Amino acid sequence: MAKKEVLTATHGSDKTPLKLGSVEIPCYVLSNGQRVLSRNGIQKALGYEGTSGDWLINFVNNKKIKGHFSAGVFEALNSPIEFERSGAGGSASKTYGHDATILIDLCDTIIEAKNAGELTPRQLVYASFAEIIIRSVAKVGIVALVDEATGYQYEREKDALQVVLKAYINTELLKWQKNFPDSFYFEIFRLNNWDYTVNGIKKRPRVIGTWTNELIYKQLPKGVLEELKSKTPKSESGNYTARFFQSLTPDIGHPALTAQIYKVIGIMSASNSWAEFKHGFNRMIDRANGQIEINFESIEKKIEKEEKPIKKQEELSMFNLNLKKGLEYNPKEDRKKKE
Repeated sequence: MAKKEVLTATHGSDKTPLKLGSVEIPCYVLSNGQRVLSRNGIQKALGYEGTSGDWLINFVNNKKIKGHFSAGVFEALNSPIEFERSGAGGSASKTYGHDATILIDLCDTIIEAKNAGELTPRQLVYASFAEIIIRSVAKVGIVALVDEATGYQYEREKDALQVVLKAYINTELLKWQKNFPDSFYFEIFRLNNWDYTVNGIKKRPRVIGTWTNELIYKQLPKGVLEELKSKTPKSESGNYTARFFQSLTPDIGHPALTAQIYKVIGIMSASNSWAEFKHGFNRMIDRANGQIEINFESIEKKIEKEEKPIKKQEELSMFNLNLKKGLEYNPKEDRKKKE
């Protein structure tokens, strides 16, 4: 008989609870990607003040309440998920939880039972807490809230980041992209006080591509750039027919690229703001290897211009056209045309 896989909590702890108004529930992301809420945490969030780990199961199986549950939700609440989490001193301890979305189904059912007059006066407190939870979060948002509380959202951003990079950085450069730690992009967002989420990344695609090129590729040491120039083919008119960076080689380009990446990350980590980083970067450039100061202000203005929402410009233009048409409207002429 195959040994059952032991699920472990990869993100989350008792110190990173999911906060729903005044209610706090320990939450975790498991090794299989499932988001769970602590069973004991759910019990306390509903107002249970005892210590029994079986209170929720007993409550769910109350003959006046169980009939309000759908079969799937009833079965899930009777089958808590067993997993291991890191305890004090790093030791693993066994605990139990439920899929995060079950919380909403549970609260809905408690409220339904209350409305049907099937809760005892003592149980009405559970309905009050259920209403607090329902008001605090919608079912659609529960997964995102757990991800944020546990820090798992940063793992989730990796895929979105790679999609953006593919769209805004030359395809040939992507083979080197695996050398970029997530911290390089995280620091750019941190220093600018931007939201490092999927939506935040999608709002600034040119920022990602531009700073990858400006801070890293265009700052490769002089010897590497000269090597790239010599290997890049030219047309009959003398113009380069490919990007210099397409000729990066493992023996020369790779070490230089890696060194530049971690140098920039080091400056970023030591900075408290984007302005501080810009000053630190230009102060620590390696002029001996041909690096030159970056004109950050010029590049930022270019990015701002390129990322200005086109849709708003079009809407404004259409608005002006309609306004002009309205101001020029002559009802007398309109009547003559109809006659």
